[in-house]
Amino acid sequence: MDAQKDSEKSLDTRTDLELIAAMNRGDDRAFEALYVRYRDWATSLAYRFTGDESLALDVLQETFLYFLKKFPGFKLTAELKTFLYPAVKNLSIAARRKAERHQSTEGELAVLENHPVETSTTASADDLSVVVASLSEEHREVLLLRFVDGLNLGEIAEAMGIPLGTVKSRLHNALTTLRKDPRTKTFFG
Repeated sequence: MDAQKDSEKSLDTRTDLELIAAMNRGDDRAFEALYVRYRDWATSLAYRFTGDESLALDVLQETFLYFLKKFPGFKLTAELKTFLYPAVKNLSIAARRKAERHQSTEGELAVLENHPVETSTTASADDLSVVVASLSEEHREVLLLRFVDGLNLGEIAEAMGIPLGTVKSRLHNALTTLRKDPRTKTFFG
């Protein structure tokens, strides 16, 4: 029954702006429709920052609680993803830091020492993931926002609160690194 309710809510054809206007009028169904529309994206983004499913779900809840507290009176001046992105990012970073304070680094070191390093002559999605993970956080973030989340450069600049030129530079540098790395050259043939 929950899946049926979710599919009915996701079929809400109102635009984000129409749903926000309805929320400002107290329409709880409008919030549910936006939640269903953006929860997978927010969870995926939170997972990229935290690397932990449980933390990502916690961040999802905190993000939509933050969003809900903006009502009534909220005015959307950009795409909703652009508005939500900084909240998801900051909540994810805080959750990850909190979780890291409670983890044992000795256990992690033992796992790393005992984990064999694989060598392969063929490029794979794993190679791409490794190289992307090795990028600086700033470069990786711009790259993922552009090619995973589908944000345009202006939306990325607004979401991250940085100049458009910085977004362009970071994206260029990230792509250059990927093109030059022998493990990922084949992806750019």
